[in-house]
Amino acid sequence: MISRIKNYLSITKKEWNGMVILLIIIAVVLATPYIYQYFHSDKVVDFKDFGKDTLLLKQAKGGDANDYDTGKPLSDEKISKPTLFVFNPNNLPAEQWKQLGLSERQIATIKHYESKGGHFNRREDVQKMYSITADDYKRISPYINIPDEGYTSNKLAVGETVELNTADSAKLTRVHGIGPAFAERIVEYRKRLGGFLNKDQLQEVYGIDTAKFAGIKNQVTLNTGHITKIKINEVDFEGLRKFPYLTNKQTNAIIQYRTQHGNYTGIADMKNIAIIDDIILRKIEPYIVFK
Repeated sequence: MISRIKNYLSITKKEWNGMVILLIIIAVVLATPYIYQYFHSDKVVDFKDFGKDTLLLKQAKGGDANDYDTGKPLSDEKISKPTLFVFNPNNLPAEQWKQLGLSERQIATIKHYESKGGHFNRREDVQKMYSITADDYKRISPYINIPDEGYTSNKLAVGETVELNTADSAKLTRVHGIGPAFAERIVEYRKRLGGFLNKDQLQEVYGIDTAKFAGIKNQVTLNTGHITKIKINEVDFEGLRKFPYLTNKQTNAIIQYRTQHGNYTGIADMKNIAIIDDIILRKIEPYIVFK
């Protein structure tokens, strides 16, 4: 019996070597954390920079740093009616950013960027701020004026305007929000129209929506004395078809009625044309003469 127990408990040299190696591995694994701590001291967290950043965020909001200790989150709310004005985004006071329609959170991000040495060298740099949405940039970009951008801006100064019926495309590009493409469209539409009677007609130019119109309307003036009128009793089909308020069919009807009934004596004669309604007549009347 004793012999059987000895045979059961006995191990070979190979098994013994395996046990020794296993014990060494276990010892190394258990000792590793202590060895690491011995050679690597814990890094002490410095809260100085955190405190500075907190202060800058609060300055962006317009208050003192202690208010941030309450943990009150920055607001994403924006004023309902932003005020657009020419501005330099570098070191612009938080209150003026707010007037432009930015939220407290957006302003805080900008101020944090500046505190780290950030600087806007070109207007496109403002667009690169992740906190500035595409709509925000579209609204404010025409008003960004950075003196050291590397070129002199030819945009209108505050209070300066452009006369809409006489300005060429180059002069129209001085209006904030109007580039070369829009300037060419405005001039081309003005030629077809004969001139603008009111500023609202700018919205008839392709690409000028309500938002863009709101941004440019106060930068232009109108002199209706420069309106070019259509001599309705002399104009031919090709000359009249360019007028934007008439379709080709309506243009042809006007020419045909004149051919059949003689010259028009007044706007009342044109009411006899079936496909010309009162709405169209009111739009075209200021642009035609009967002499």
